[in-house]
Amino acid sequence: MTARKTFEAQGDRFVLDGEPVRILSGAIHYFRTVPEYWEDRLLKLRALGLNTVETYVPWNLHEPRPGEFDFAGIADVAAFVRLAGSLGLHVIVRPSPYICAEWEFGGLPAWLLAEPGIRLRCYNEPYLRRIDAYYDRLLPMLRPLLCTNGGPIIALQIENEYGSYGNDTAYLAYLRDAMRARGMDVLLFTSDGEADFMLQGGMVPEALATVNFGSRSEEAFKQLRRYQPVGPLMVMEFWNGWFDHWGEKHHVRDADNLAQELDAILRQGASLNFYMFHGGTNFGFWSGANHGGAYAPTVTSYDYDALLSESGRPTVKYEAVRRVLSEHMTLPDDPLPARIPSRDYGELILAERASLFGSLDALSAPMKRTTPEPMENVGQSSGFILYSTHVTGPRPDNELVIQEVRDRALVFVDGRCLGVVERADSGRTHPPIRFDIPPEGVRLDILVENMGRINYGPLMRDPKGVTEGIRLGNQFLYHWELRALPLDDLSGLVFAPGTQAAPESGGRANSAFEAPEGDPAFYCGKLKVEEPADTFLELDGWTKGVVFVNGFNLGRYWSLGPQRRLYVPGPLLRKGENEIVVFELHGVNRPTVRFADEPDVGAGG
Repeated sequence: MTARKTFEAQGDRFVLDGEPVRILSGAIHYFRTVPEYWEDRLLKLRALGLNTVETYVPWNLHEPRPGEFDFAGIADVAAFVRLAGSLGLHVIVRPSPYICAEWEFGGLPAWLLAEPGIRLRCYNEPYLRRIDAYYDRLLPMLRPLLCTNGGPIIALQIENEYGSYGNDTAYLAYLRDAMRARGMDVLLFTSDGEADFMLQGGMVPEALATVNFGSRSEEAFKQLRRYQPVGPLMVMEFWNGWFDHWGEKHHVRDADNLAQELDAILRQGASLNFYMFHGGTNFGFWSGANHGGAYAPTVTSYDYDALLSESGRPTVKYEAVRRVLSEHMTLPDDPLPARIPSRDYGELILAERASLFGSLDALSAPMKRTTPEPMENVGQSSGFILYSTHVTGPRPDNELVIQEVRDRALVFVDGRCLGVVERADSGRTHPPIRFDIPPEGVRLDILVENMGRINYGPLMRDPKGVTEGIRLGNQFLYHWELRALPLDDLSGLVFAPGTQAAPESGGRANSAFEAPEGDPAFYCGKLKVEEPADTFLELDGWTKGVVFVNGFNLGRYWSLGPQRRLYVPGPLLRKGENEIVVFELHGVNRPTVRFADEPDVGAGG
């Protein structure tokens, strides 16, 4: 640590130890980048001429279950902050409870939804008690890292874009006071969009207001001045790219347009934070979703069309920003770190298979419930949940209705997949799923996937699984067996060799499984690596599922795109043999994957 410093807003400028300073920041989320690459990303930020790094802190990552905390590995926020400080960077921390960030549930823990009487993001006693318990663990870790204690943290955010959600200023004041009471004596700020209602709802006394935008900076700052006549101008989120949903085109933004907007911001004497400088990856089940009329889950990649790509490569925007900055300041002569190598490891046959339905006891324990409870009611946050029951017969021509599914269900009758019910289907498909039930009855299994809780807007209260009930016609079905399938431990799976299919045209043999459509299964193969390096996993011929590399949940894939390859950071691989497991929901005829040396996040649009 260095000597204690002061950072504050004086008049219309920021002052660090009595000297005026302009904050030039870039967002890097430690939880979206493997720790082995934190230094690489931070050095590239510094080499651009930025003096600050900004990061969110996702509550749900750090408190996955009530009272159980995790600040190790990719969740070691203190280590990230210390590293940034050791490289001469200031740090802005945005420490929850809500972060948005296209992150699962906007950073809120899913278990909050099972808490009696809880109301989110307002002055609600049960909610505030949970925040206090979280702050009691998080903030003492950050306190030694504040600039007032010789650390690199110069500012902390209160909530996030709160005016877009509510107007409970008593709630914001409570968070402000909770931070102060725990020794957070650095600059506190809020950040909101420029609309009147956003600034009215999101500002709180004794905190600097900042704005978020991607263009029209003069208009945004003029609006901020209406509500905050005196204070440094700061765009806390200068949106230089955007995120992608499944089924859309990959978002891109013209580098020259970005450069023009940046120049306009700097000419007004403002400070800024690039959102994102480096986006990274929504590993595991951490990607969130939006709902602007329809449910839209976010892809695994958080490339964001940012200044650094998902795998940390400088983009054309990096160079465009550097050109603009060079016109306003003297840039450092720091060399860029050597490019991290990537490898094409070729094709890999996943020659072993384990059926999901044959592996249930290795993955979970059954629970008996009268109704098909949502995930949160059985202590589950992410992954899949299976609902099973016996339906008596005879019953001719029954229509299945799931009321309501969140977010995607595969329906099986006596082990045969009859179709998929999507959240957008309002519980029934078109044409509907109909089937006869013989006198001996049938087994009904419904496998529901949580595709990510909504992270922004008024529909954030987003329980997962079956949230109401399951009907045949108008009759609700009761007495269910539930199995939580978070897929956080696959060590109990027993794989069997697959059958060999006939050679394809051209004479090359391939391993295939005679798996019917809609037969969920795990496929396993061993990738031998001489030198671990970054690589990009392509799953042509696969439909939808999740990939695990040496037990690490890499994230979701879906043939809908736009993302065509999953980023595999080199530190996830080891020299020698590496276990690759793919959980495929719909079956595959040729269980072969390919490891390429270039990314493919989809066609831009």
